[in-house]
Amino acid sequence: MASVRALTRRAARRRSGERALITIHAVGYLAAVLLVLPPVKAAVLMMVQQGLFGLYLGCSFAPNHKGMPVLDAADRSDFLRRQVLTSRNVRGGWLTDFALGGLNYQIEHHLFPSMPRPNLRRSQPMIEGFCRQRGIPYCQSSLAGSYAQALRHLHAVGRLLWQ
Repeated sequence: MASVRALTRRAARRRSGERALITIHAVGYLAAVLLVLPPVKAAVLMMVQQGLFGLYLGCSFAPNHKGMPVLDAADRSDFLRRQVLTSRNVRGGWLTDFALGGLNYQIEHHLFPSMPRPNLRRSQPMIEGFCRQRGIPYCQSSLAGSYAQALRHLHAVGRLLWQ
């Protein structure tokens, strides 16, 4: 939906090509599902698929930001500090990189949003060193560790609500 909105709201260089590709994708997806399933089962399949995809995306995004500082509108930190202090990288090997789609390098992704995914991993040591030189905390942990930090933060926030 965000892609469709973007193509209708702003001028894109390849707007007609992008519109055609999105249309082909949507029509092709619906046609493929409706060719093999009756309409009710097709609708259920699409709802379950979208729900599971949303859960997957939530599990991909949550370890990078939950439990990290939230800056208010009055905060005057520079761009580097805002991106580094509010994000966490998730350490892991090729499987973590693949499963999280490169979003485990959240700090690098926030600093350079258009950087190709393979370069996020390659740039990580340089950016960590750059932050270290400037005394900026660079947070990273394992996937399990990041979920543990997020759950501890949510528990602490919940405890405040019950007091």
